[in-house]
Amino acid sequence: MLVNNFDHGISSGSKSINESVNGSHDFTIRGYSLAKGMGAGKYISSDTFTVGGYDWAIYFYPDGKNLEDNSMYVSVFIALASDGTDVRALFELTLLDQSGKGKHKVHSHFDRALESGPYTLKYRGSMWGYKRFFRRVSLETSDYLKDDCLSMHCTVGVVRNRVEGPKHFTISIPPSDMGQNLKFLLESETGCDIVFRIGQETFKAHKLILAARSPVFRAQFFGLVGNPNMDQVELKDIEPSIFKAMLVFIYSDTFPEAEESTTTGSMSSIYTASTNMIQHLLAAADRFGLDRLKQLCEAKLCEEVNTETVATTLSLADQHRCAQLKAICLKFAAANLGVVMRTEGFKYVEETCPSLLSELLETVAAAAVEERSGGEGLSRKRSGGGSSIIGLDLTSAAQIVAAAAAAAESGDANVRRMRRRL
Repeated sequence: MLVNNFDHGISSGSKSINESVNGSHDFTIRGYSLAKGMGAGKYISSDTFTVGGYDWAIYFYPDGKNLEDNSMYVSVFIALASDGTDVRALFELTLLDQSGKGKHKVHSHFDRALESGPYTLKYRGSMWGYKRFFRRVSLETSDYLKDDCLSMHCTVGVVRNRVEGPKHFTISIPPSDMGQNLKFLLESETGCDIVFRIGQETFKAHKLILAARSPVFRAQFFGLVGNPNMDQVELKDIEPSIFKAMLVFIYSDTFPEAEESTTTGSMSSIYTASTNMIQHLLAAADRFGLDRLKQLCEAKLCEEVNTETVATTLSLADQHRCAQLKAICLKFAAANLGVVMRTEGFKYVEETCPSLLSELLETVAAAAVEERSGGEGLSRKRSGGGSSIIGLDLTSAAQIVAAAAAAAESGDANVRRMRRRL
């Protein structure tokens, strides 16, 4: 009985990588008219420049490279100026428009697929370029020639091939655990030298760590009017749970949405990153100068924006100078205006931030103009699931104008202008 016993042995692999090493050179020819008449086949050379381990030069032929063209064309070539065999390369030649219009004459291998692959230069002196690069009469009356000067930009990409095989000897590096170590200091209260009191709750921390992370704490503890010897701080206008979350970020540099505790002063409870919590955390981040935490809160609020929360988030973004979040909220509110206006958050904006109403009206009007310019007239009916601003939301916008009348009478030029437009 014949038994097939296949031993596949040790597998291996490798990959071949083809890439180009690119470099550029600018070549300027001053006194172009004085170069004319030197004869066909005679050229002006740039200085040599090195790309991919080879020397290169640009050759400009004022009377053309070929005698049979009767000096009707100028020729431009890029030449291999050092020893080399079968050097494969990509080229780009650009004759610069000197009028400022940006209409350069470009011949490039880089922006298109090459059917036959990169150009191969067989030996030193091999060239790539154009015998009839430009008709000379046209060149001399064009914007490429200014003050008897021509400017060219050349890019060479030398093709290289390398093989990557398996790495037989590696040492794995564990990820950084600095945040975990610092967070342990916070949780264990090891070496704490400052106590924060918020209502009936207390939180211990380290002044040096707080000062390293927050410019506000740095000034409070070690600034010109700071007191490095203080050991207690009473905080107002911040919830204990929000301060706890902020401390977690300061020590771990991670967003505090994992499990953190409700036990007084402890850092190991279940912590739910609700929209309301994130809004308060953003305000705290702004208060204590934690820019990264502030941006993380902005990103989270952007992901969770909806008709119920957009008004309060818009007010918060305006108050704490969150330009990107504010712009997103304005667009979302404008697209869902009828629903948003019926929320408690919108009533709060009406009462406390009349200037935001004018910005919201600007956004509504801009979206309406954009829809009209897109070929959709005012008579278009809003579909059941759509968010068309023309139609129903323009009616809602009129209601906003009425709600903002007081602001208009008190001198809000934006609202008065929007009332005229809507």
